[in-house]
Parts: sequence; structure tokens; C-alpha cells
Amino acid sequence: MQEISVIMQKMKSPFKLILIVLSISTLFLTSCASKKEVVYFQNTGSFETIVDKNSFTPKFKVDDLVSIHVSTLNNEASAPFNLFRGASEGGISPEQVDYLIDKAGEIDFPVVGKVKISGLSSEEVRVLLRERLSDYLKDPIINIRLKNFTVTILGEVNRPGTYPISGERITILEALGYAGDLTVKGVRENVMVIRDFDGTKVYTRVDLTKKEAMSSPVYYLTQNDVVYVEPNQSAITSSSLDNRATIAISIASVLITSTVLFLTRN
Repeated sequence: MQEISVIMQKMKSPFKLILIVLSISTLFLTSCASKKEVVYFQNTGSFETIVDKNSFTPKFKVDDLVSIHVSTLNNEASAPFNLFRGASEGGISPEQVDYLIDKAGEIDFPVVGKVKISGLSSEEVRVLLRERLSDYLKDPIINIRLKNFTVTILGEVNRPGTYPISGERITILEALGYAGDLTVKGVRENVMVIRDFDGTKVYTRVDLTKKEAMSSPVYYLTQNDVVYVEPNQSAITSSSLDNRATIAISIASVLITSTVLFLTRN
């Protein structure tokens, strides 16, 4: 009995050390995100109605790829204004040619020549082309669609990547939905949107925890926008635990185990 008491006395100190090491490890490895860190639109009232007054209209930009189709009741009359590549052979329809907006903000449209459309909305381009075609066609129907509308979502989201957008506009919340939303380690107060204005990069930050985010100039994204969600301190700390830290922890575990075994045998 006396020998057992001595052994327990010797083990008392190592057990304290083990408990301390385990406690510190738990504090570092366990990240508890608070409500303040993860909830969107925190400053809205219980029954507050939010009215979106952000009158965003998408505009065409340099390097956009635009599809334009002109039609009238007289197909032969409108044919010269629709360019196609490839012959209709073997049941394969020819592909309509799209228009790339050049560095001057112009496209080279059939018959009428250069037309500047950069900075204009779809409806404004439609009105402009109707005027240009009025000498050739009666009541033309003009369909316009942006072909290269994509947004890129990077950082602390569940599915980062580049996503094609089928419509003419998308909100930052919808885009984050494509990416599976932010992870719990994403900083919601400082989401950055990188936007290109004819070769000039503009960086804008938005706080998704505030209702004012819906009035931000980047609430509606434009083609080729990049959304970056930076990691919080917890994510940065955990990523810094490289192989050297892992080795150090392993060595410490071996030393503690060896000490316990040595004391229990003596």
C-alpha cells in the first residue's frame, strides 16, 4: 500500500502537466464563433421592412462579348445584319457571330459600321441600333445578350470558383449562394469586391453584417467581378501550424509519456 501511495504521489505532478497541456491545446484548436461574427444584417429591427432603393442598371464594358440578333417580318431584309459562321450541313445549324467590344468601346456592326456601346445598357444599345437601322429596316426587333458574364468567388467560402451568370445582373448575396455561402471562418464585415473599369481596378469593401450592404455600389455585381472573403484570425492561426509545429507537439507528447512511465517504474 505504501508503494502505491508513493507511485501516486510521483504521478501527481506529471498528471498536472498533462492536464495543462491538454487544456492549452483545446483552447488553440477549438474555435468558437460568436453570433456577432457570423450573422448577416445585424442592425435590422425585429419587424423592419427593408426597401432596396439601389437602382442598378448593368452597362457594357470593354472586352465584353455581346450577342445581337436582328429580326423583322421580312427575313431577307434583316439577314445582312446577322452574321453566321459555318455552313448548314448535316443538320448542324450555323453559329451566329458574337461581337467583342474593343478598347475604344466599339463593335463593328454589319452595314452600319462602328457603333460605340461601352457604358450603355442593353436598352440603350437597342434604341441606338434601331436608329442606325431605321434607313434599312422597318420596326426591327433587336435581341441583345451579354455572353461572358461571370463572377469569381475566392477565399473563405465553401465552393470557391468562377461562375457563369445567365441573367443581366446578380447580387453579391446570390453570388455567395453559388459558392455555398461563407464558411464560419470568413470575415463578414470586410468582404472585398474587385471590379474592372476599362482596365482600371477598383477595390470596394462591404460589411455584410449591416443592412447598409444593400445600398453598396457593389451589392449588384457586374461581369468579371471578383469577390474575396478574407479568413478570420482563427483560420490564419490554424493555417500557421506547419510540420515543425506538429513535430514539436509530437516530441512534447513523447517526453510527457516517457516521464510518466519513468516515475511509475521507480
